[in-house]
Amino acid sequence: MEVLLSLVFETIATEGIAVLSYLIGDDSVGVAALIDPCADVDRYVDLARKKKVAITHIFETHIHADLVSGSRELQARVGEHCRIYLSTEGGATYGFPHERLRDRDQFEFGSVLLVARHTPGHTPEHMAYLLYEKKHPDTPWGVLSGDSLFVNSAGRPDLLGDDQAKDLARKQFHTLRDFFLSLPESVMVYPAHGHGSPCGAEIGDRLSSAIGYERRFNSYLQIDNQEQFVKHALDSAPPEPTYYPRMKQINAKGPQVLGAIPPLPALAAPKFREIVQEKSSVLIDTRDMLAFGAGHVRGALNLGAAPMLSLWAGWLLKPEQPILLVAEESRLEEIQRLFLRTGYSNFAGYLVGGMTAWDNAGFPLEHVQEMTVHELKSQSGKVQIVDVRSPAEWEKGHIPGAMHIFLPELRDKVGQIDRGRPVAVYCDSGYRASIGASILKQEGLTGVSNVPGSWQAWKKMEYPIEKPETAGART
Repeated sequence: MEVLLSLVFETIATEGIAVLSYLIGDDSVGVAALIDPCADVDRYVDLARKKKVAITHIFETHIHADLVSGSRELQARVGEHCRIYLSTEGGATYGFPHERLRDRDQFEFGSVLLVARHTPGHTPEHMAYLLYEKKHPDTPWGVLSGDSLFVNSAGRPDLLGDDQAKDLARKQFHTLRDFFLSLPESVMVYPAHGHGSPCGAEIGDRLSSAIGYERRFNSYLQIDNQEQFVKHALDSAPPEPTYYPRMKQINAKGPQVLGAIPPLPALAAPKFREIVQEKSSVLIDTRDMLAFGAGHVRGALNLGAAPMLSLWAGWLLKPEQPILLVAEESRLEEIQRLFLRTGYSNFAGYLVGGMTAWDNAGFPLEHVQEMTVHELKSQSGKVQIVDVRSPAEWEKGHIPGAMHIFLPELRDKVGQIDRGRPVAVYCDSGYRASIGASILKQEGLTGVSNVPGSWQAWKKMEYPIEKPETAGART
């Protein structure tokens, strides 16, 4: 006889954009809620089926800036009996049908009690969700903290512009102290983001925590002076991705319901080349950096088929521009899903047969040299070294003699690079460096090299490190 376990609680991680969604419910009554879904919703539907529950409620913690919300797509997939609940606190409005959600609204899912709590700061409308056993309604066991409280960090308050940043930071201060720190230390914290998300500074590696642990070790909970907190919150915020304002507009208006993976026309090499030459599409090569470096179509941008493609597509691509793909044909649907997460659904087609077909057609190839960290060290003074990591990464240490140009700013700041000298691009592991190298090739630079392994390999070889505050010093 099959045994039902009652409580269903599953964390669904979306790598690359570091999103954490949650399925919570009770299999003894067969119902569940989904919190903060991304656009590629099949995995939520599959998980619910596996756990033998129906998704009857979809909750958002706030109007997201870093992804396309999957609420409407998920509702369309599971049926109209499933309702979308959105916070109307803080004056939030939406352009699509939803259920109004207010502070202290309660919902039951069998043995689980979920209570919405208004937690402004990251955004004006932000909600967290307290989790209780229905038989113990006075003592929560968990909190879905959204973008208010992260592991080792807190949600940035500056995404609505400078005119609202200080006011939101003050609200964030009170949310953290008056709400989160008032919870029992045993309460588990389940945030909406993990390490790597630009929605907070230096988010920890763990996917969950506890109030007591965060009280002791989270710097945002150590500051008991409001104005000191405001300064810390605003000064520590990482660079804001350029696509964030666009995501907020899409999610407030209501993302388009696609119903399926968008069409992706198959293009033979001659037709593919013809469309490339028209320059009406953006050419994306999703192969790994070594394959791209060995030979690619002129003008291609190398966004490797890894989860972080979603983030860097958002930073670097215009959503209205059709996407031409060079990719492993067995991974095409997976790659499309990565684009969908940050709002890219317009595909011009893909190269049938990949680069083998291009080669067999006799069409020309471009190359990016690969330079190991050993070669880079031996070429000191002879090659320009460009570090495309984030400002925070740069501050912690970099290769001596390198210039820092954050990857999203590389195209605008290409004039800082001497076109008459060879240039080597590095990041943490080589992924972003390959993007940077392909941008420099697009901008007409020659003698461009990517550094596989990049900073990780440099550190493992125990080569010299320079830090900004001790420029010229070596550690």
